[in-house]
Amino acid sequence: MPKFMLLQNYTPIEGVEPISSWAPEDINAHVAFQLALNNELVASGEFVDGQGLAGPELAKFVTFDGVGAPVVTDGPFPEAKELLAGYRIVDVESEARAVEIAAKTSAAPGPGGAPIRQPIEVRQVMGAPTPEL
Repeated sequence: MPKFMLLQNYTPIEGVEPISSWAPEDINAHVAFQLALNNELVASGEFVDGQGLAGPELAKFVTFDGVGAPVVTDGPFPEAKELLAGYRIVDVESEARAVEIAAKTSAAPGPGGAPIRQPIEVRQVMGAPTPEL
């Protein structure tokens, strides 16, 4: 079965304030929805992994040329268009099923319980190339 990664970004959503400004009960409802979805996917045998990530203000960007010390800078940068907020990896029968799960994720509740319609990127996880011997 193919695996897919469902990516959630810190992308501004029209009409939805950032989660850091939501009322505590709205945050709790959103997190409860995500956990319930994970439990549903565990029960169906489709869940591989899923995690929320620390906010972009805690991000570190690392570059290295293979010589000397790596360069570490703090983020986010205004020119950065997308920063990852979280992900879910699913092992499903088809891309269509991954899209179905992404659609459900997109409708997670926001302020007042309204679906936030967050764009979810669906990407198939590719295996590492096998070296020819």
